[in-house]
Amino acid sequence: MTTLALIRHGQTDWNLQGLLQGSSDTPLNATGRGQAQDAVAVLRDAGVAWSVVVSSPLARARVTAEIVAEELGVPLGGTYDELIERDYGVLEGVTESEVERLWPGKSEPSVETLDSVVERGHRALARIGADHPGQDVIVVCHGTIIRYTLSDIVGYKVDTIENATVSLVEIGDDARSADRPSAATVLTVNGAAVEVAS
Repeated sequence: MTTLALIRHGQTDWNLQGLLQGSSDTPLNATGRGQAQDAVAVLRDAGVAWSVVVSSPLARARVTAEIVAEELGVPLGGTYDELIERDYGVLEGVTESEVERLWPGKSEPSVETLDSVVERGHRALARIGADHPGQDVIVVCHGTIIRYTLSDIVGYKVDTIENATVSLVEIGDDARSADRPSAATVLTVNGAAVEVAS
């Protein structure tokens, strides 16, 4: 069994302003760096011997991962392109309220579908599990990919993933395919125990 701690990156100025970041490469702000330190405390309290920290290649996730790895004394591993945040296309840099005003009730074709986000999320979990079988891995990435991948696993819509929160997932070491981990179980979301869907 492989345990994954999925962490959303710390805050950026775009988060603070309510702007859709998506695949735009925005840096952490001072608050975000402090939030990364807060995540370290949660990870220490988890009682797990973390093996490695991996991340999305986007700077806000990578810098969060660097802070976590350094503070925990855990190796900083590679990046996974599958962990990049949802591509919001022409909507990146726009607030959600502006989206509703400019495109009321319409979908924008340049925005990546949620199905695509979930598929990438499962591929990332499978790859990380294959690369680190039986290890306990910290994975720093983005809110939308965490939220909708976990929602798909638990069978109901997970609430918003807050900056620098920790969600724990266990996956089987015998991946069903390169596209999906086997026996994925969500243990916590945003640090809280998960309801079992009936």
